[in-house]
Amino acid sequence: MKRALSVVVLAAGMGTRMRSALPKVLHRLSGLPMLMYVLQTVKALGPDRVVVVVGKMTETQIKEALKGVDVNFALQPEPLGTAHALLSAKKALWGFKGDILVLNGDTPLITEQTLKGFIRRHRRAGNMLSVLSFNAEDPYGYGRIIREKGNRAVMIKEEKDLSAEEREIKEVNSGVYLMKKELLPLVAKIRINPKKGEYYLTDILELATKRSLKAEVYNIGVEEEFHGINTKEDLKRAETLLRERLIRYWTERDVTFMDYSTTYIHPTVKIGPGTFVYPNTYLEGNTVIGSNCTIYPNVRISNSTIGNHVEIKDSSVLEGVKVKDHAVIGPFARLRPGTLIKEGARIGNFVEVKASEIGKGSKAQHLSYIGDAQVGSHVNIGAGTITCNYDGKKKHRTVIEDGVFVGSDTQLVAPVRVGKGAFVGAGSTITKDVPAESLALSRPKQVNIKGWVKRKKRG
Repeated sequence: MKRALSVVVLAAGMGTRMRSALPKVLHRLSGLPMLMYVLQTVKALGPDRVVVVVGKMTETQIKEALKGVDVNFALQPEPLGTAHALLSAKKALWGFKGDILVLNGDTPLITEQTLKGFIRRHRRAGNMLSVLSFNAEDPYGYGRIIREKGNRAVMIKEEKDLSAEEREIKEVNSGVYLMKKELLPLVAKIRINPKKGEYYLTDILELATKRSLKAEVYNIGVEEEFHGINTKEDLKRAETLLRERLIRYWTERDVTFMDYSTTYIHPTVKIGPGTFVYPNTYLEGNTVIGSNCTIYPNVRISNSTIGNHVEIKDSSVLEGVKVKDHAVIGPFARLRPGTLIKEGARIGNFVEVKASEIGKGSKAQHLSYIGDAQVGSHVNIGAGTITCNYDGKKKHRTVIEDGVFVGSDTQLVAPVRVGKGAFVGAGSTITKDVPAESLALSRPKQVNIKGWVKRKKRG
């Protein structure tokens, strides 16, 4: 029978070294609060409950950030240390029987694989308590794992309490604990640290070993996963580590990045094989990019779905749009939310499209604004065309049916419909519907005044 698991995420601290009014765990990495990475990772473990411990200073902001996320909250009324924070979750764990995984909300790089391996070892050994450790290249500031002869771990010692010999120890505490719920009464016996005035969960290992409870420290962590984030500089380093991890993941799946260091990709993005990504590219939110696409430099794609064999040229911005197969976007194009670009369509330089559908094989290549429009297939939108969709109070739709040719410098004043196969002459202002297969012209008659320049000069 599967043993029950609850997870307690400690997120009560403000993180004063961040020098920010934002709680530390809500600072963003690749578009997501670092706390969200921890929650996504532990969700993959299939826990019965997830409890997030918040403080008085962080409660409102964290609850707002996690609105809609399936977690329970526990309030730590005073900042009295990690053991006190865990005990603050007792009410949220009422009626639960099983193992409790405890970890910090500021460890966004920890992986599902590491936690699963840790849980597996704990359960195979039948431990009352397990601690996850790792070897640090520079262990300064970390609690060290103190082992007796025979390699038995007996305590975690903080930096300030270490002897000169103990300072050379590389094995350090990760801040990840796994314990049977029956151990919580022992957590309540942890004494206050007289220097700091806090109750440290690190003391639980020594208490457990002194009572001959089965406790073990597993040195299976990878240092990168426990990169400490206490300052903005630490956050910057974590961003780099996460970006490298994401790019490595997609590179192994036949995606090519010309320059890793200038490609910014959110963990929620998905990319198909054979796609090539140029430098200075931002791929954000719930974006899905198909196979064999080319994303040129200085492109930003957010919450969009891109088909296969699509080209998105330099300096284009796509937000909340759908682009079908074999379309070409840009350079310098902007596609705004609610836009659908169908198969083989082309949106060219300095063209903005908002809340519109562009049909198969249609083209708007130069200097145009298309807003709240329904454009059919194989339509040509000439340079400088504007759909005048706003009357000062309401937005109105423009409908351009299949096979229409719209000449350059045309204004289509919505609501208006241009029928199938119609032509609109360059420089026209169209205020009425155009019948199918018709030619619409709306511009002043040209007047040439002979000799005007000479007369003007004589003045």
